[in-house]
Amino acid sequence: MGIETGAAWRELRTHYEQVAELQLTQIFADDPRRAKEFSLEFQGLFLDYSKNRITRESLDLLMNLADEVQLSAAIYDMFAGKKINVTEGRAALHTALRAPKSSRIESDGVDVVPQVHAVLDQMEEFSQTIRSGQWQGFTGKPIRNVINIGIGGSDLGPMMACEALRAYSQRNLNIQFVANVDGSDFAEAVQGLHADETLFIVCSKTFSTDETLTNARTARSWLLEQLVDKDAIAKHFVAVSTNTEEVQAFGIDTQNMFGFWDWVGGRYSLCSSVGLAVMVSIGATNFRAMLGGFHAMDEHFRTAPLAQNMPVLMALLGIWYNNFFAAETHAILPYDNYLKHFPAYFQQADMESNGKCIDKSGAEVAVQTGPIVWGQAGTNGQHAFYQLLHQGTKLVPADFIGFAQSHNPTCDHHDKLMANFFAQTQALAFGKSSQTLADEGVEAALIPHRTFTGNRPTNSLMAEKLTPFVLGQLIALYEHKIFAQGVIWDVFSFDQWGVDLGKNLAVEILHQLQSDEASNANIDASTAQLMARYRKGRGAS
Repeated sequence: MGIETGAAWRELRTHYEQVAELQLTQIFADDPRRAKEFSLEFQGLFLDYSKNRITRESLDLLMNLADEVQLSAAIYDMFAGKKINVTEGRAALHTALRAPKSSRIESDGVDVVPQVHAVLDQMEEFSQTIRSGQWQGFTGKPIRNVINIGIGGSDLGPMMACEALRAYSQRNLNIQFVANVDGSDFAEAVQGLHADETLFIVCSKTFSTDETLTNARTARSWLLEQLVDKDAIAKHFVAVSTNTEEVQAFGIDTQNMFGFWDWVGGRYSLCSSVGLAVMVSIGATNFRAMLGGFHAMDEHFRTAPLAQNMPVLMALLGIWYNNFFAAETHAILPYDNYLKHFPAYFQQADMESNGKCIDKSGAEVAVQTGPIVWGQAGTNGQHAFYQLLHQGTKLVPADFIGFAQSHNPTCDHHDKLMANFFAQTQALAFGKSSQTLADEGVEAALIPHRTFTGNRPTNSLMAEKLTPFVLGQLIALYEHKIFAQGVIWDVFSFDQWGVDLGKNLAVEILHQLQSDEASNANIDASTAQLMARYRKGRGAS
């Protein structure tokens, strides 16, 4: 029996039919205290969820759903280190990565906190040698360029965080990221750089990820073209991995290998040694402040009553729109240019976690699961896709993220940025009626085109400033929202088997593309045709 057969789901379905046509304009008019009562603050992070198409009864029924699926017990199991990643037989203990030294968190009977802090201390010592210029390359020059080579969580996480916290970075260090197996990604990253001033961080847990190892080998060749001596590799490469043998075979000194654990999923690995490039950029003090923000939100999620639990509230609102209003996408719209990679980061985190059609029992799900997550930094997005948000036929719930202070207070830029933040959520919620347009004297033929129906739901998240602590809070907030939704949909949020088939087929196709005899064995007609065109085009001068 699926979730849709439970009493809470049926009650929500009945309630939805009663409130689906309610207008936010009327809801606010009927309840002068709505904004205050439908808001929540936790350690400086403020959530206003009043511009959602919900009533108090809606929230009560959503909380009943959370109780029915035993969300509180699932939260306890995750923090207790139970092997909730069942298909891979692992715990999901990313919260241990940001736990203070005084904590005790066990995996298979072993307290992992001392291991976590040993790696953090190793990262701190190493990053300080780079930042101070103490680490010298093969020719005796200090490192000026740090290039992180990874993919997925080993790329998106540190790239997003480095950009988000650029205001805290050491500006004489050039931090870059290479992920795509497309050779252009690497070529552009090293354009104009000197090998004897460049350090590569190779992030691969098994040291076998094809895209990462392909780029790492290209980086090694690029380095040796300039420095010739293979001994230079040890001075210009470090590894984030658990595979000592392969790291050593590559030429990296294993003393410069930073480990992590199988209970760390890739998209949840930023707080581990995968965040080494971030620590190099912003320093250990700021990195640990970020971990503090993560841990604060972890504790809030673990201990707060569900009705005052920020990740749970956001998760339930997402369920409300995804499963009852049939909204298939969700937009994340940060009004801070430093957060421009934040939507892409949580596109991976959400869609890789809950993009599942099979429930925990192995049966096909009967309801829609994870939404399509997308977004862009404001105000750029306003001139790209907000037309559809305001007047399109699709309902797109959206999260707006803004800050009271800018790291770069220039004239009235920040006031204008935040004026747009406030204006967009107001316009989406309340629109502009045809009667108002008529009263303004707008030509009758234009009124339908200029009418805004409003009633488009948004959450508004605000903090005083984008600090390392606040970034940690925000990331953990969305991580836990994703987990809570996975519990409600009854899917395993910590595996990602869907990425395997295409990767495995690519290995077979690559072998055929590189074989002496052109062969399309076991290839469908369409793919064979495309491969033939590729072979022909590849050989053209």
